Amino acid sequence: MKVSKAQAAENRQGILDAAARLYRERGLTGVGVADITRDAGLTHGGLYRHFESKDALVREACARAFDWSIAPLDGHTPNANVADRIRSYLSPQHRDAPGSGCPAAALAVDAARAGPELSEVFAAGIERNIQRFTQLLVDADPPTAPADTGAATETGSTPPAAAAQRARAIEVLATMVGGLVLARATAAAQPALSQELLTTLQGQLIGLLEDPGRRG
Repeated sequence: MKVSKAQAAENRQGILDAAARLYRERGLTGVGVADITRDAGLTHGGLYRHFESKDALVREACARAFDWSIAPLDGHTPNANVADRIRSYLSPQHRDAPGSGCPAAALAVDAARAGPELSEVFAAGIERNIQRFTQLLVDADPPTAPADTGAATETGSTPPAAAAQRARAIEVLATMVGGLVLARATAAAQPALSQELLTTLQGQLIGLLEDPGRRG
């Protein structure tokens, strides 16, 4: 029976959604094509009607996974919401649900070993998150930074205030990702240590946002 274009598009989306979740849960080498198609409710052979190879599926699924990280950073929100996002990211709920969480924390090591094409997907996703988090910090602290973080000076350099906010965004994002990775790695054996990592980093990062000169 011939599948309609709408159904084909729905099937393709189901495969991507299943792959994005399973890869984050189990890693890129821990998931087979059969696992993905079964989770999507399709047959094994159906995958290759939508993707030219498993590597192509991996790249698209990882790009889709970055929608999670980007979406909460959209819009103009006050500084209190920056702190809320830090708490949400460094939480037991996020730690215990990698399949619906941040792809950088779940798959960065796999991506580093997978070659330049997947590295490009991750670089693009991480750069977009840095830019959006930078804008979030600028919106939360308008007196100390220009509204247009992408603007350049006449010489083509980044304005100093924008560069400082970008550096803060990189520091916060990298610390959140690293902290979540460590919390996940220790949760099964030492849950108290895992929680200590989350709680400590929450406090350190929120303090850093309130006082950029603080280093505790």
